[in-house]
Amino acid sequence: MATTTLTTLAEFEKAARQKTSEFAWSYVSRPGKDGQTHTDNRQAFKRYRLIPRNLRDVYIRDTSVTILGTKLDFPIAIAPTATHRLLHPDAESATARGAASMNTAMVLSSWSEHSLEKVAAAAPRGVRWFYLLFYRDRGRMKRLLVRAERAGYTAIVLTADQPFFTFSFRKVPSTLPMPLWFPNIYLEDVPPGALGSLELADYFKKTIKEAATWEDVEWVRKNTRLPVVLKGILSVEDAKMAVRLGIDAVLVSNHGGRQLDGGPATIDVLTNIVRAVGGEAEVYLDGGVRTGTDVLKALALGARCVFIGRPALWGLACNGAEGVQQVLQILKDELNLTMARSGCAKISDIQPSLVVHESYYLYRQMLHLPRNGNNMIPKSKY
Repeated sequence: MATTTLTTLAEFEKAARQKTSEFAWSYVSRPGKDGQTHTDNRQAFKRYRLIPRNLRDVYIRDTSVTILGTKLDFPIAIAPTATHRLLHPDAESATARGAASMNTAMVLSSWSEHSLEKVAAAAPRGVRWFYLLFYRDRGRMKRLLVRAERAGYTAIVLTADQPFFTFSFRKVPSTLPMPLWFPNIYLEDVPPGALGSLELADYFKKTIKEAATWEDVEWVRKNTRLPVVLKGILSVEDAKMAVRLGIDAVLVSNHGGRQLDGGPATIDVLTNIVRAVGGEAEVYLDGGVRTGTDVLKALALGARCVFIGRPALWGLACNGAEGVQQVLQILKDELNLTMARSGCAKISDIQPSLVVHESYYLYRQMLHLPRNGNNMIPKSKY
């Protein structure tokens, strides 16, 4: 199916599945454990209902937004994800070009298969942030921070919700359609071992610091001139701690449901995090965003921008940079239309009053149910 005929993210997901190897699709789609959190990320958006304001002048809409001082054409950016070459030979460079063509941001993963300098050269006018791992050797971290600054990256992203990594790469096929390597992690150009090998797993164990702490986050903030974004925040306490340490933005995320299964959907905790930071840091969200309506709901509940992970990879698998651009264009167009139908001409018009949780209606219905002699709501016979 030609990508020009694809009009929704659901269609891109189906088309990408047909184009992608079994191993690659399994890796990209894998939820954590039973997939409860992964599934709930999507379903939770449906629990919020829109209350539109009508008869407003929405003939012209402006979807632009400013995040960390940079103006984007719309508040939808690309989250850090690993090993894009599994989906397209141009890997992260193609993803960066797709994002740049839409004037939105991309977070480059440390697990990318193109170096941060190569990705910068592929999309020199793009808005790029760098996702930095915590290393045992802080000298290496400092060198990576300097490299990111020199290459034009405008923010550093740290992940808070991944205390341990799975370095075994289980179920890696004996032969892959292309070699995989991680130039932002290796010190040398030659990988220390094949993907799935004990040598490579041992290298990662000795190099990457697992179970990082707030002290590591504070060290990064003090050792870079770039804004710092903390990704993986779900609790009010962690949000307040991030603010106390001077973090510039928090990304409400549960890692796409790939880490701790059984946690809440990100949209369900968003308002608590927004309230906790009290305007002292920008708040973003990822997890389960599949339509422009989802985007508007997240913005109404306090997110300044949303990030997508898997959908960008579906576009990449279908048609490289152009596929990424098409996925972003679909979301932008859907957001634009949803804004018009909700009475919003610009992003600042999207207010909390536009959204209500479905439990509000359930509660009102219960209040008006007939009661028995004990003043109790009768149980349904079903």
